[in-house]
Amino acid sequence: MSENVTNDSLAVALFSEIFMADQLARNRLTKALPKGMEISHFSVLNHLAGAGDERSPAQLARAFHLTRGAMTNTLNKLEWAGHIHVRPDWDDARRKFVSISPSGRAARETALSAIAPILTDVVDAIGHDKVKGALPVLREMRVRLENDD
Repeated sequence: MSENVTNDSLAVALFSEIFMADQLARNRLTKALPKGMEISHFSVLNHLAGAGDERSPAQLARAFHLTRGAMTNTLNKLEWAGHIHVRPDWDDARRKFVSISPSGRAARETALSAIAPILTDVVDAIGHDKVKGALPVLREMRVRLENDD
């Protein structure tokens, strides 16, 4: 077997495992999230909580590698639920800024409490050393895929 075929097989096997793990994780976490919350909602709330300041919808779309339309849809749902505040940019009325609300912080904490045991159980079952060893590889893959955009 040529080296190229072996490398292709390795790449296909690696990404097949990543895609399947992603799908299984999303299914498990979606079931554990509070009623009405989606993973995309939690992800945005988690990002805003960690950011500590406002973000524009365009900045959020770039951070999550989504279209502005997809991000607007998520933000509309979060605003309707009272989890975020959206305000106009006082210097440029065409722009908006998004921040997490106290309700959003509480919803994020509730969601985190629901999903943390699932994530911790998986890490414990695999072993901390193996997970620590996999993180640099996964991080480098993410960076390379981001740079190819």
